[in-house]
Amino acid sequence: MNATFPFNRSRRAFLAGSLAVTTIGFSLPGIAATRTVADPFIERLLKRMTIEEKAGQLTMNGAQGIGRLVNPDTGPEPGLQTTLNDIAQGRLTGLFNADDVKLGRAMQKIAVEKSRLGIPLIFAADIIHGLKTAFPVPLGEAASFDADLCARTARATAIEATAFGVQWTFAPAVDIARDQRWGRVVEGAGEDPWLGSRLAEARVRGFQGGDLRADDSLLACPKHFAGYGAVQGGMDYNTADIPETTLREVHLPPFKAAFDAGALSTMASFNDTGGVPSTGNRHLLTGILRGEWGFRGLVVSDFNSEKELIDHGYAADEADAVYKAVMAGCDMSIQGGLYLKHIPALVKSGRLKMAVVDEAVRRVLRVKKALGLFENPYRSLDPARLDTDIRRPDTVALAREAGRKAIVLLKNDRSLLPLPKSGKSIALIGPFVTDKNNALGPWMVFPDMKSAVTLEQGVREALGANANLAVAAGSGVERPLAGGIEAAVAAARGADVVVLYVGEAANMSGEGASRVDITIPKAQVDLIDAVAAVGKPMVILLKHGRALELPNSVRNAQAVVCTWFLGSESGNAIADVLFGDFAPQGRLPVSFPRRAGQQPFYYNHRVTGRPSLTEGPPVGARYREVSTSALYPFGHGLGYSTVTYGATEISQARVPKNGTLSIKARVTNTGTRKHHEVAQLYLRIKVADIVQPLRALKGIRHLELAAGESAEVEFALTARDLAYVHADTVTRTDAGVFEVVIAPDAAAGQPVPFVLTGA
Repeated sequence: MNATFPFNRSRRAFLAGSLAVTTIGFSLPGIAATRTVADPFIERLLKRMTIEEKAGQLTMNGAQGIGRLVNPDTGPEPGLQTTLNDIAQGRLTGLFNADDVKLGRAMQKIAVEKSRLGIPLIFAADIIHGLKTAFPVPLGEAASFDADLCARTARATAIEATAFGVQWTFAPAVDIARDQRWGRVVEGAGEDPWLGSRLAEARVRGFQGGDLRADDSLLACPKHFAGYGAVQGGMDYNTADIPETTLREVHLPPFKAAFDAGALSTMASFNDTGGVPSTGNRHLLTGILRGEWGFRGLVVSDFNSEKELIDHGYAADEADAVYKAVMAGCDMSIQGGLYLKHIPALVKSGRLKMAVVDEAVRRVLRVKKALGLFENPYRSLDPARLDTDIRRPDTVALAREAGRKAIVLLKNDRSLLPLPKSGKSIALIGPFVTDKNNALGPWMVFPDMKSAVTLEQGVREALGANANLAVAAGSGVERPLAGGIEAAVAAARGADVVVLYVGEAANMSGEGASRVDITIPKAQVDLIDAVAAVGKPMVILLKHGRALELPNSVRNAQAVVCTWFLGSESGNAIADVLFGDFAPQGRLPVSFPRRAGQQPFYYNHRVTGRPSLTEGPPVGARYREVSTSALYPFGHGLGYSTVTYGATEISQARVPKNGTLSIKARVTNTGTRKHHEVAQLYLRIKVADIVQPLRALKGIRHLELAAGESAEVEFALTARDLAYVHADTVTRTDAGVFEVVIAPDAAAGQPVPFVLTGA
């Protein structure tokens, strides 16, 4: 073991005594920040480091393609040998997307025993919605409107990931996305910053657990900082022109919530904002993140994003790109090795100050120390956990629960759903009925396809001996199948009920998967049209990673269900809801447009000087061909019972600035089955210095109602909840007129006015 850092009791005691962080508050004009007292352990380490070793601590490479450990007679493969040499020379801070915990442990042994300073590696991966047990894609899980569920699935993900040798996940994605053409809508929580903030903090808490040094703690990395969800035209990697007020009102709150929940890393986004790429954006990475928010963690580039400063036209060459990224506050480079290649020369030339490099290295070492890697470099590198913590029964059960709670029932005419388990023949039709490959959804780096439960499997398991099924693919995802429609029509004619499973393949959502038309592919629409013409009762199950434009044959079906990409337990979760073992309870985290050309389309838009009228001449802000109302609004979701909302009531019509407003409504289950309701509180600021949204979500309440039961739901608002970002970028509350409403979705309910007084 390296003599410099013997891992003995005295070293552990020293580290334990030095882990406490002391901060001293100070302020600069327009900036609130914290100054961190120097950590003696890290400062001593910094003094001993060469500039090459410092650059190495800022350099992370991918593990793909480096090979495996092989037998002693042949030695490591060439790519792996290069990596091992770099580790021994202190030229790497860690690796990402490695899939061999034994190899990771061997690499860590080299880092702590053979490198000059014994600094441990950190292992990272893109664990977005599960490792081997796949949970619903984040957008689908957001449809649960359930922060506790998101925390629990993140915790389960952390257990599997750390058993796999991963200590740091590049998640959660917390981008607010209002254009469904963008492929990465699927990775976030949808269009609303309040909901996005609650789920961001829940996922951070779940990933990291109660102790960052614990063997099952997974460092969170909220991404992509910042404004990535606002790329023009919904086109991935595109520019984002965002007013500073909108940036702060819409796109930054989920990040702030995640950092307040304890996240110690973030990833710079690919896009530019107002012409400055995020990886080189000092205003974002230093001014706001470190200056205003006092963030003490590290910033990592996205894949090669520092090199892309050249392609942006923001940097002249590689060295210039490295200089601008480091100066902006991007501490660590992922892939490409440009920091290692150019930082030593930049410092030697005097262009890049050593103090700037040292501060970046401090941030990296602080995070490694917070994770307990100096005390226990082999944490989360125990191969024995592969046999105990991967696909545990409770984790698989949680995946099924999450899948059920993510399902959103959009339409259920004549109470077609739930289907009976006997007495009816069912035709299961569509390209996803027997498909495992698309069940998990995009962004599964280490997929376990064999564990995916198909719809057919789930239905057969639910029905058992009562199963009277005909199964037909009907078409491919984007191409027709020879004889496919004919076989599907025959199956439909012979059935009492048709269940059509249609939508997007996994590769149609996610990174690099922006779409011009957010529609179901034509081959499937032709299939739906032909089956609909048979005239049998029809249930449409949608597989998707975004809100879609729905063709008439889908809109006219008796029942329409959002099933997203539900992960490993897809078939079982859908069957649980399809046959009524559980009622659907999901709510839409994105607005469904009437036409794809309405994008960007979201409920909390600003009011125009000519608001659209539902009746009369089309003189308002609208398109000639279509209503401005959503086909299915944000927050919409049905159950298997019916619910009514009483009038919204407020405790007082005039509220002082230091007061609290109570808002109440009575919610009644008017049906014959138990029901899970998600009551939503919306606010409107009627008059403001900057035009405000028509409505903005401010709270949710989950209610369990027995048949015929009523419950009073209550919310409380203070002046802080009424604040908004002003033109000077300061968030504050103004006296004035407001409206509130408690409703089942963003379009329902009659708002009630109140006045906030200046007193």
